[in-house]
Amino acid sequence: MKTGIDRLLADPELLGQLKGRRVALVAHPASVTADLTHSLDALIAAGVPVNSAFGPQHGLKGDKQDNMVETADEMDPRYGIPVFSLYGEVRRPTGQMMASADVFLFDLQDLGCRIYTFVTTLLYLLEEAAKAGKEVWVLDRPNPAGRPVEGTLLVPGQESFVGAAPMPMRHGLTMGEMGHWFIDHFGLDVAYKVVAMEDWRPEDEGHGWPTTRLWINPSPNAANVNMARCYAGTVMLEGTTLSEGRGTTRPLEVLFGAPDIDAGGVLKVMRKLAPDWLEGCAIRECWFEPTFHKHAGLLCNALMVHAEGGFYNHSAFRPWRLQALAFKAIRLLYPDYPLWRDFPYEYELSRLAIDVINGGPSLRQWVDDPAATPHDLDAVTSHDEAAWVAAVRPHLLY
Repeated sequence: MKTGIDRLLADPELLGQLKGRRVALVAHPASVTADLTHSLDALIAAGVPVNSAFGPQHGLKGDKQDNMVETADEMDPRYGIPVFSLYGEVRRPTGQMMASADVFLFDLQDLGCRIYTFVTTLLYLLEEAAKAGKEVWVLDRPNPAGRPVEGTLLVPGQESFVGAAPMPMRHGLTMGEMGHWFIDHFGLDVAYKVVAMEDWRPEDEGHGWPTTRLWINPSPNAANVNMARCYAGTVMLEGTTLSEGRGTTRPLEVLFGAPDIDAGGVLKVMRKLAPDWLEGCAIRECWFEPTFHKHAGLLCNALMVHAEGGFYNHSAFRPWRLQALAFKAIRLLYPDYPLWRDFPYEYELSRLAIDVINGGPSLRQWVDDPAATPHDLDAVTSHDEAAWVAAVRPHLLY
């Protein structure tokens, strides 16, 4: 299997199309070739005239730990080129930034989840390139969560940096495919090229992530493929008072952690409410003490998700429903528990974080309604999922 960057470097015709043009690279720590050379180093070594670089959330170096921790612009000490931050003073490339190059190479490893902000960064780049008459190439990479689609569609008017368009939480696309959908959905007039992967087969053994390829964190808390598979559900914990495992070695791989909740009791209620929503993985009760972030220094009872090894069933695993079910069980066991965290989330000041994350209030309302059943949520969600699958089918490349 070859990623887009490896195909580009191996193709003299593609490289020739960049000759004599100013090139910019959008990258992060997981932007590497098959031999683990960073894409910036590999492109410059191949003679590509890289004139500037861009870092998304967490920075080009991937050193910023948490949300809303910004990165400043800087000069690259090795190559003497500007490194512009797309998660600092701005989220959207400015005119000055766009003027630094003619062709923008987008080489970000994604997790296949709407809220993972690299998706929004791609849309903003396409929109600004359309205005400035620039060209965008996506050097495509695998979607480690594979093709399954899950979650309700973002409600129009609920857009944010973690929700750029009416897509579900788990979108099932590669970034190259997503770019095609953005251009179609928003009617963008932009020069766009996907340097497609070679032999990426999302239904093979790795179910999206090739077993022959090493995992490199695209962001500090994306530590492995299990996290990538769980993320479309566990990311919702960021909108709650429950720990998502930040401050431990396995963040965003738990359904929750808290010092005042009986995790085993929650699991029993989940199995009673909707046992089929727990399929495709193993769930294990455990304990942890975060060294920082929520509940730092406190012993938390937790439920760990293992969507890996012999426990993993790719077609049966539904992390968004699984996480929603955990919230529902907690609400039924602890009706007055202060579940929803009220704080500025990705600079959205007027909406609850859980609503920003889900692209609307429906998930929260379902959890808080004692009469609402798993069937009620499934009916709405299944309709949205089917609509998305139909909408993106023409844009699939693999």
